[in-house]
Amino acid sequence: MHKISNFPIMFFAVIMGFGGLAMALRTFNENFTDPGNMSFFILRTFVLGLFIFFFLLYLAKIFINFNAVKEEFNHPVKINFFATFSISLLILANLFMDTSTLYNILFYSGLFLQSFLSFYIISFWINNNLELKHSSPAWFIPVVGNLIVILAAKNVENWLWFYFCMGVFFWVILFAIIFYRILFHEQMPNKFMPTLFILLAPPAVAFLGYLKLTKSFDLPAIFLLNLALFFMILLIFLYKNFLKLNFFLSWWAFTFPMAAFSVACFRASDLTGDGSTFFLGFGVFSFILLIVLIVFVSFYTMKNVLKGQICIPEV
Repeated sequence: MHKISNFPIMFFAVIMGFGGLAMALRTFNENFTDPGNMSFFILRTFVLGLFIFFFLLYLAKIFINFNAVKEEFNHPVKINFFATFSISLLILANLFMDTSTLYNILFYSGLFLQSFLSFYIISFWINNNLELKHSSPAWFIPVVGNLIVILAAKNVENWLWFYFCMGVFFWVILFAIIFYRILFHEQMPNKFMPTLFILLAPPAVAFLGYLKLTKSFDLPAIFLLNLALFFMILLIFLYKNFLKLNFFLSWWAFTFPMAAFSVACFRASDLTGDGSTFFLGFGVFSFILLIVLIVFVSFYTMKNVLKGQICIPEV
């Protein structure tokens, strides 16, 4: 029972990782191997089942140890991970667009929670004296959630621009703060080093959202795409930073941004002429790397679950 009472909200980053893999797999299949998308249908069912399992565990935690939930919700770092729950709903909505009733439940629940969490978390930042050491790329999670609303929506409507503008605006502000911290202050704790991969997510998801809203591969789209490409190459240069890290659940931060970048590259390859081979190559590379990361992180997650080193009180 004590394991459930210590079940962390960060576990929903697992859903983001597998959901991102399903989105990337769907795009990969459409370009290459499986027009029927049978592997995608199997994977999305697995992601939905995993989400229900985690949801029931966290619901049990609310009843068993509500004080622990309140503590997470008032923690300057952990509060950002509550958006992984609303984002998981939106990703699942994107995966189940062809199932009307389920889609509506997932999308409107995710939309409501994402909207609430965005305003609540920004209010939390304003009303509390946060320290610079609390800042990390995890702050992007509630911001990126607003951009994922666009990808989850079935139809392109004007109100979606509200979420696009809010996401891009706060992405720029938070990036300046976090980059300042990285350059001029103490380094992030090792367990948050994988969150550097989250730097990939805002430009990649914003690129996909902008394409959906405008249906135009113009200069803003090219800017966002190349910014995502820059961060991808930067992370490759920083690979040594990630080789000696001890396992933490934050390793799942590697996965969804890589999936978003892979989908962005596949979309770019469809839209560009001379650059199509270049972006297609990057899309395939990042998709293969995504699969390797998912297998690697899943193995260590299961290993630590079996060893009883997850869902324990923090010291």
